[in-house]
Formats: sequence, structure tokens, C-alpha cells
Amino acid sequence: LEGFFKKLDTEVSVGVLSDAGCPGIADPGALAVAAAHELGMTVKPMVGASSLLLALMGSGMSGQSFTFHGYLPVDEQPRAEFIKRSEAQSGEFSQTQMAIETPYRNQVFFNTLIKTLKPSTLLCIATEMTGAAETIRTQAVEVWRRNPIEIGKRATLFLWQAQASYERKIGSNKKR
Repeated sequence: LEGFFKKLDTEVSVGVLSDAGCPGIADPGALAVAAAHELGMTVKPMVGASSLLLALMGSGMSGQSFTFHGYLPVDEQPRAEFIKRSEAQSGEFSQTQMAIETPYRNQVFFNTLIKTLKPSTLLCIATEMTGAAETIRTQAVEVWRRNPIEIGKRATLFLWQAQASYERKIGSNKKR
């Protein structure tokens, strides 16, 4: 990338665009931005569609405190351990947990989530954000277990929040 930037005239503006994601967030666009900084170029992020924020907004989960983990481990055992730790973090800090997976591993990831998370934990599956087939569905893991879905190879975000933390948050808001 440095070679690309060095060939540019200093009067030229360059942009990094994404269809529903946000360049630089779980995206190789971060490499272009890092190279621009190293060369002393001005970097100006622009507001656009962010599938992460749209999924969070549509999930009904806490937008006050959340963690985006990006891609979790591929192997099942480390992935399940990570999910359990993140679920505990969600309960402790009333925090929404978010992750993304490559489309060809969506179903395996979904299956690991519904097998690993507690039955009362809320799980949101947000697919094809900003697209014609966009769907956002949040329900308890126990409901997902009874009615699992086939996600297919569609761009999908996964969000989960420990039910107890969610109920505490709702209860605290009702008192205001």
C-alpha cells in the first residue's frame, strides 16, 4: 500500500468504501488507513452504513455498553470457551457481545452459540444488513434451540447478551 500512496499526487483524495460494513472495522481497510498515517497523510473518516451499529440498533440489546470481538477462533473448543467467557462478561458488565463469521462458517458458528450459551441468554442473528434480504431476529437461546434456522452463506452478525444483565438494565431504566 505504501507504494500505491507514494505514487499519488498530493492533491489527490483517496477513499475506502464498503457496501454495508465500515472500512477499518473487521476489514482490511485498516491497512490502507495505517499506511496513510505512516506517510503523514490526512485521514478523514466519513459517516456511512455500519452493519455493526445497525445490527446493534436493531437487536434491542444494550447499546450503552458493547464489545465487538471480530472473528472468534475457528476450532470448536477454543471458540466455545471464548463464548462462555464473553457471556460471563456480558452478565457482569450488562454488555452486548458481538462477533462476525465468514459466510461459509455461519452455520457452524450459530450451532456453537446455541449449544454453548445459557438458555436464557438473548441471541440476535442479523443478516444482510442494508440489503433487500435484511433480517434481524432476537430471542432467547432456548427458543433458537427449539427452532434453529439455516443461515446459509449470507453476511451475518451475531450478538448475545446475558438475560440477567438485560433485565437489570431494563429494570433500572424503568425506575427513572
